[in-house]
Amino acid sequence: MKAFVLCGGKGTRLLPYTYSLPKAMLPLGKKPILEFVLNNLKSHGITEVILTVGYLKEQIKKYFGDGSKFGVKITYLEEERALNTAGSVLPGKDLVKETFLVLMGDHLTTVNLKKMVDFHKSKKAIATIGLKRQGLPLEFGIAKTDKTERVVSFEEKPIVETLVNAGIYIFEPEVFNYIKFGADFAMDVFPEMLAGKAPIYGYMFDDYWLDIGRINDYERINQLISILDLIVSSKR
Repeated sequence: MKAFVLCGGKGTRLLPYTYSLPKAMLPLGKKPILEFVLNNLKSHGITEVILTVGYLKEQIKKYFGDGSKFGVKITYLEEERALNTAGSVLPGKDLVKETFLVLMGDHLTTVNLKKMVDFHKSKKAIATIGLKRQGLPLEFGIAKTDKTERVVSFEEKPIVETLVNAGIYIFEPEVFNYIKFGADFAMDVFPEMLAGKAPIYGYMFDDYWLDIGRINDYERINQLISILDLIVSSKR
């Protein structure tokens, strides 16, 4: 099975860190984010990887090369302009003939990809979206009333469970029938598939997942890694 890993974005929400580094190359401890992503794929037996690269792409290509140093085989799709999530994989249409994955190059997760693939195949889906269960606390109390406007229940700052699009996708090659140049999966492809009643399923998971999309997220996880390194070093 092959996996597309999207690494072409400019990472504007992570400025100033991304002035001189592509987002996927930002270090977590001593390794770039993308190395963690590739190691996770390899741990699930996925060793054929297609990287979509654009902004400061030469840094990614120089570090990872053909992937042999990291136990994977890497093919590059180079963007001369931003193509959005779906548009970036369109040039790789002829590289996949069977079920494939699409992942983000700046997300960390422990989700079991094998179980997700098995789920996808059992549903005979064209697309399966990884959905992270996440509780979002509301800032205010919530009241419910009956038809006479009498308050029948009240809950102070409840936690509402939501299903967050984790940017982990499993597709059949038929998905390319719905992808146009410059398209986005969430904004363009999935709505078109739903309108045409194509089989899309959601794989819900509670495993660890983090989108390193903001400075606070990036700095917090680096602090945690630094603390873990200190703990490990002290025990040697």
